[in-house]
Amino acid sequence: MAMGKLEKKFPEAYEICRQFELDEGAMRKIVQAMTNEIYMGLAKQTHSTASIKCFQTCVQDFPTGNERGRYLALDLGGSNFRVLLANLISAKEIDVISKTYAISKAIMEGPGIKLFDFLAESIAQFCKEHKIENDNLPLGFTFSFPCKHIGIDQGILVTWTKGFKSEGVVNKNVVEMLREAISRRGDLKVDIVAILNDTTGTLMSCAFQKQNCKIGMILGTGTNACYVEKTSNVEMFPAYQTSTKPHMIINCEWGAFGENGELDFVRTSYDKAVDRESLYPTKQVFEKCISGKYMGELVRHILVELMDKGVLFKDATSQILREREKFDTRFLSEIESDKPGQVRNACKVMDELGVRGTSEEDLLCLRHICQTISTRSAKLAACGLVSLIKKTKVKDIAVGIDGSVYCFHPHYHRLLMENMKLLLKDSAKFKLNLSKDGSGRGAALTAAVYTRRPPSPPKALSTEKQSSSCPKALSTEKQSSSCPLKASAPASMPTVRRFIQKVVWTFRHF
Repeated sequence: MAMGKLEKKFPEAYEICRQFELDEGAMRKIVQAMTNEIYMGLAKQTHSTASIKCFQTCVQDFPTGNERGRYLALDLGGSNFRVLLANLISAKEIDVISKTYAISKAIMEGPGIKLFDFLAESIAQFCKEHKIENDNLPLGFTFSFPCKHIGIDQGILVTWTKGFKSEGVVNKNVVEMLREAISRRGDLKVDIVAILNDTTGTLMSCAFQKQNCKIGMILGTGTNACYVEKTSNVEMFPAYQTSTKPHMIINCEWGAFGENGELDFVRTSYDKAVDRESLYPTKQVFEKCISGKYMGELVRHILVELMDKGVLFKDATSQILREREKFDTRFLSEIESDKPGQVRNACKVMDELGVRGTSEEDLLCLRHICQTISTRSAKLAACGLVSLIKKTKVKDIAVGIDGSVYCFHPHYHRLLMENMKLLLKDSAKFKLNLSKDGSGRGAALTAAVYTRRPPSPPKALSTEKQSSSCPKALSTEKQSSSCPLKASAPASMPTVRRFIQKVVWTFRHF
């Protein structure tokens, strides 16, 4: 059926969908609002009132592509906990072995000590299976909950999300709690060197191969982003004026954007209904407009209203659609995978939901509703990425992205590209890169970057003819023109003096 005819048959549905449309003017207004909130989040004076908090991560060094060896990684961000063993073989090859452990509701909502004992038990089981329990391997811990980072291996939980309510953990150092749980066992040796969230891991994973990666984004059940900022702009970092490291990854926590009313001019009655029924009403406004946990629920609310009006699925007998969260976001991906004018997947979805008696026109209208919600999601995500690209002031940038919505939706990448190009107007080149398993691999890579192993002897210390360039530090940023070690040690230099010089070089670069 031609689109014009479909609109004439379902005018009420199309009128609802028009409420979700965003034109270029609205998108530019959102970009500006997000940019303002980012500046507020970075500044001491306005941080507390900003909806985009811009938390420091203390991650100031980045992969060079030369990291090698075996590293452990943990990934805690939901009801499944993963332990990974990553072997960095080359700049293009990372061999990963992983195992997933389900966390019961009782542990998620019980005493915090029980949660960390469970994590330690899972790590020990994994390590014993692979005979590495005594190897004291460096470990990166992806902990995807709002945290205040006070060191690369120090993270204070601000609040639980995602259904966790473990007592006695909020305002505590989660790394220390994990170390204590491991210590109580006495049968495991690991070295926890870094804590990070999944967006930071996504950025680090992408940066291993693309050193111009300055942004990481997660778009799955939830959404968040991080980016590389000048340390001198991170006023919440105590050493922001004195740090010798020029850059730091900032955890935006942009899912909360809109909590100050910045999105009220585009939110619909359906957005507000989904918000009211959520676990955290009035919170995570941006996330509720674009992420996988809520997109399907937005579609369901629209369908129920149209069914109640006798507009859609008039002969449907199923009551499943009237139950909350029964219309999964994965259904949007399946329905929108149908070729234009076809309804095969849409029919399967309705059949799975027990909805009988649907016509082809009904299913085509359903597809239009799904496309409307997906398109708005992509436009809002594009606004967020464009605001970060503009903030970095980088003219050629790579963006690492992970998450089920981005990975599995058939048109999401294209929609992001189109709308980012519209907003950037050739002011910057960008590339969107799937950063597969950023939360796992990224944790291992962060552990590799922050593992203080003795470096190979720098060329500046050999007796051969020396290069005039500085030894390459861990940061991928441009090095200072002044070299910490200006000249090589001549062959006749006393052994003790050469040793001291090597120690100085080591401490200055690691």
